[in-house]
Amino acid sequence: MDLIANLQIGFGAVLTADAIFYCLLGALLGTLIGVLPGIGPAATISLLLPFTFGIEPLPALIMLSGIYYGSQYGGSTTAILLNLPGESSSVITAVDGYKMARQGKAGKALATAAIGSFVAGCVATIVIAAVAAPVAGLALKFGAPEYFSLVVLGIVTCIVMAHGSVLKAFAMVVLGILLGTVGVDANTGVERFMFGLPGLGDGISFVAAAMGLFGLTEIISNLSGQSDEARGTHKVGSLLLSRKDVRDVTPPILRGTVIGSILGVLPGSGALLASFISYSFEKRIARDPSRFGQGAIEGVAAPEAANNAAAQTSFIPMLTLGIPSNAIMAMMIGAMLIQGVQPGPSMIEKQPELFWGLIASMWIGNAMLLILNLPLVGLWARIISVPYNLLYPFILVLCCVGVFAINNSEFDILLMCGFAVLGVLLTRSGCEPAPLLLGMILGPMLEMYFGRAMALSRGDLTIFVTRPVSAILLAVALGVILLVLLPKFSRAREEAFVE
Repeated sequence: MDLIANLQIGFGAVLTADAIFYCLLGALLGTLIGVLPGIGPAATISLLLPFTFGIEPLPALIMLSGIYYGSQYGGSTTAILLNLPGESSSVITAVDGYKMARQGKAGKALATAAIGSFVAGCVATIVIAAVAAPVAGLALKFGAPEYFSLVVLGIVTCIVMAHGSVLKAFAMVVLGILLGTVGVDANTGVERFMFGLPGLGDGISFVAAAMGLFGLTEIISNLSGQSDEARGTHKVGSLLLSRKDVRDVTPPILRGTVIGSILGVLPGSGALLASFISYSFEKRIARDPSRFGQGAIEGVAAPEAANNAAAQTSFIPMLTLGIPSNAIMAMMIGAMLIQGVQPGPSMIEKQPELFWGLIASMWIGNAMLLILNLPLVGLWARIISVPYNLLYPFILVLCCVGVFAINNSEFDILLMCGFAVLGVLLTRSGCEPAPLLLGMILGPMLEMYFGRAMALSRGDLTIFVTRPVSAILLAVALGVILLVLLPKFSRAREEAFVE
């Protein structure tokens, strides 16, 4: 009954003209950036962070979350029609989706992707609503030592789940933590790593860092690697599924939803990992595995359901614990802080309309996305042909205006450009920038909870192992470290990310 009452609070908050408008705007932008290869939700959300400053907290968060899970819908369109995934989590969809398009079944593939995404998104939202209150209630009983250990576990898991070398991911997280300590220490008033630059007094602007690492770096990468080669098909065909198609796709959609709902909670690229694992699972249990890669409709249904379910459930640790599970959730936390909202377990008690309103908006957003993706699929197919050289000047101007608007500071623009250079260097060195951004969010939290724990124990470090919950969290973190050091697990991890 509590769940129903909470959802009534959420729908009461979200069924307003402003909230519905921003939900539609987020769904529309999410689909658009998913359709257009080379933009992506991380770049778009980093671009829009400054513009949320003048919007009420709930509509702003609804719009940003709609962009994230909406991009999972749109990414399948280019994957199926052009064999060019608009989103990384749609890479596996292209394997069978593009083959279906070449066989004249593009409409069926697109309908399967949209329906699978809708079902998975709705089910995953039910999961969020069901587990959010119990997890937040448990987190309210945490003290500083437990939160410190939880952040340590988040950092360790983020390193293990990041792409490529574990050592490089570790270096990125450490660099992010160090960058998070720049500025005047709130406790002692000591200047740290400012190098005489007054613009760093309040720390490195998270928005400038995010826009540089994802927005400008994305532009530079696309300009250096773009091709004018035209490929694929813009012919969609019938969107109707036969009874046989419905029977074929229903079990993969349900299995993909379960896999995505579980993996989305884990730190790292949950949506990408979920789509890959669900596809591999369907291929393994299929009566005729040779059909996969040749236009199997199950090869579209399972990964699309998995990546959308994972995108939705990645909100759970951010909303209930205040811990981001990926770079997008780190930006969502940044948006909340800009709005003066402190994410975490206290939000469910202090701001229930915001907490439950965001969850309720996900059902509305998923319904809007189904409407946007099926009847308007012909429009999205035509938008694909927009040349990138017409898009990037507009994106570049918005980046500069947006980052300047927050503090009216030219220094933040220079900071953004500096992070863009850093992002390019990291990308070309095989280092993923997402762990760096997570480190910038988690670093100050790590420092704050460590300081509080030390004040509580009067400098006794054993407080982290004498309190049961803290000790269990640290033991799990240690177990994850030992697991990744095992040669068999390490090889399996590398093979999975290569595929």
